[in-house]
Order: sequence, then C-alpha cells, then structure tokens
Amino acid sequence: MTLGTHRLRVLRHARFRRFLLGQSTSLLGSGMNTIATTFAVLRLPGGGVDAVGGVMAARILAVLVVLLLGGVLADRIGARTVMLASDLLRFGSQGVLAVLLLTHSVRIWEVVVLAVALGIGEGGFMPGLSALVPGLVPAEELADANALLEMARPMTAIAGPGLAGLLVSAFDAGTVVAVDAVSYGVSVVALAGLPLTRPAGLRRGLFSELGRGWAEFTSRTWLWVTTLHISLFNFVLWAPFLVLGPTLAQQRLGGAKAWGLVLALEGIGAIVGGLALLGRKPGRALTWSVAASAGWAVPAAALAGRLPLAWVAAAAFLAGVGAAVCTTLAATVIQRDVPAEVRGRISAFDGLGAFALGPLGLALAGPVSGVVGAERLLGFGVLWQLAAVGVVLAVPSVRRHGANPLPDERVGAAR
Repeated sequence: MTLGTHRLRVLRHARFRRFLLGQSTSLLGSGMNTIATTFAVLRLPGGGVDAVGGVMAARILAVLVVLLLGGVLADRIGARTVMLASDLLRFGSQGVLAVLLLTHSVRIWEVVVLAVALGIGEGGFMPGLSALVPGLVPAEELADANALLEMARPMTAIAGPGLAGLLVSAFDAGTVVAVDAVSYGVSVVALAGLPLTRPAGLRRGLFSELGRGWAEFTSRTWLWVTTLHISLFNFVLWAPFLVLGPTLAQQRLGGAKAWGLVLALEGIGAIVGGLALLGRKPGRALTWSVAASAGWAVPAAALAGRLPLAWVAAAAFLAGVGAAVCTTLAATVIQRDVPAEVRGRISAFDGLGAFALGPLGLALAGPVSGVVGAERLLGFGVLWQLAAVGVVLAVPSVRRHGANPLPDERVGAAR
C-alpha cells in the first residue's frame, strides 16, 4: 500500500464517501450563494450596503438562535434526521429565492425572511456533524475523516466565489441561487441514503435536556476553556482582521485583487494542512490544536507591521495550515471523548460559544480602529492571541488531555 493510498483509506467506507460528496457539494453552493445574494440585493430597489448587512445579520442571528435546539434534536431524534430536515429547509428557501429572482419579483423583506430560513437550516445542521461522523468511520480513522471534511471547506471557499462571479456575469444572480438550491438537494440525497441511527431517545423537557448538555459541557474544563479561547479570538483578532484587512489592502497592498490573493493563500494553506494530517494520529491532539491556533495571528501581524503583499500572503498561508490543524484535531477530540448521547448538545454549546461574539467584533472593529488606528488594533489582537495560547496550554486539563489515551480509543468513552 503506497503512502497516498494509506492516507486515503478512510475513503473506502461508502457511507463516508457519500456524506463527503453531499457535504462538499452543499459547501460549494454556499460559497456561490454569498456572492449571488450580495449582488442581487445591491441591484434591488432600496438595496445597498445597509441592506446587504441586514440580510447577512439576519442569517447569522438565525444560526445562533437555533444552534442549541439543533443540538437537543440531534441527541433526541438522531443527527441524520435533523440534518436531513435542515437541508430540506435550505433547499426550499434557496429554491424559492431563485424563483423570485428569476421572475424579477423579489423584495428586500422577502430576501431577509428567506435568509432567516437559510440560517435556521444551518443552525440545525451544524450540531449534527459532530454526532454523525463517528457513525460513518471507525474510531481510529476519525482524524482522517475530519481532515477531509475540513479540506472541503477551503476548496469550496476558493472555487465557489469564482464560479459564482462567472455565472452572475454570464447569466444572473437568480441562476447562481438556483445552483445553490440544487447543491442542497444533492446533500439531501446523500443524507437520505445513510442508515438511520438509534438516538438516545431523550424524553425530558427541552430545558432539562439543555441543562444536562450544559452540565456535561462545563464539567470538562478542557472543553469550555478551549471554546472560550476561540470565542475571544474571534472577537479580539479575527473579526478586526476580516473588517480591516480589505481596507488596508485597498490602501497599500493593491486593492481587491491583492485581498483575494491573501484569502486564496489562506485556503490553500488549509488544504495543505489537511493533507499533512491524513494518516497521522498525533498524541496530545488537544495540545496541538490549541498551539496551531497561534497561526491565526501571523497574517494580522503582517498587516500590523505594514509588510508587503508577498509577506501578508505567505502569512495567510501559514494561518490556513494552522486553521486546518486546529479545527480538525479539535473536532476529533470532541467526537472521541464526549459521550455519544450528549454529543449534539455539546457541539451546539461549543459552536455557540465559539461564534457568539463574532458579530459584535465585526460591528466594533470599524469604530474602535477609528479611535486607536487599524494597525494598533490588529497588533493588540496578535499579542492577545499569542498570550491566550500560552495561558490555555498552561491549564492542566488542556495540557494533560490525551496524555494517556484509552488503548482502544472508544468513541464516546466517558471522561
């Protein structure tokens, strides 16, 4: 068996191949949708930057509101069932939007309502990922499965916007949204072909089940500490980077093309990081995950230091590698070390905690940078991230996690 074949042996599982195909297709459609919806709103009567922001905010808020309910339902009725219903909702919402755009009869409020429906579907889908994947591959191949799933994100993030731009130019935004709807349809077919699993069959009330999930989440210090770490990273560093990066690129790096290169190199780095993880089972996976999160500070440091485009792009590549290592290993640790009957709820708390401060960070980045300066704000975020990585790694339950793994690496073993 060659090295390449050995690293891709997880693809021999038909159920995982089916899910990977469906997930990759829907991610490609999502990457196209953002561009299409933005241009569609800009061209509508009453559209503009504020309207685009409102549509995006409505979608994000819907995701955050529904996440916890999605986690409870994944544990109660099964991840596959919830994810299938979520993709049907996304398929329907994008299909309706495509028809409205193609018939030139859409209004802003309708786009907002459909964005909320899309966000509800996303919020319901996300918690099920962590619960579903362990049932598709053996425990010892979870890291490889997660690496391939994570690699699909940057691949589609690079290909989706470019393809959307071509289709919008050749046809119109409604055509691109229709393609996005079809991509969710492909995911529906993929999920429908997976076998039903037997969930825990929870019968307590919603708040009781959320309370059980919260108790399980907070009882694992390594889990809530790392979630808090990512939450503050998104607020202090990543949100300002996303807001200020394009502005600084416009001022001194060469504009939109330069920023597109930076984002593309970040995506390529994530693909390289995922490839590097295939076939590997690093000890102390949580430690490596936290350490790799320091890579996110590198491109912000390059911008804060007024380095030329080549250095910023190289820094983004390193950040992509770190992102792949961080997210892949973190997902694997949760899937391996969290009991299966609460995995959906814990994933929901983890996702909600990680991203809840992101919208606030995006809103504050511009005003705060106007007071202290863009470079200073980014520089503070860099110092914060590096210091935070050191502090998190000093927490005993993080530092020692995985030092003595179970011999058979049982999925869902109690901690």
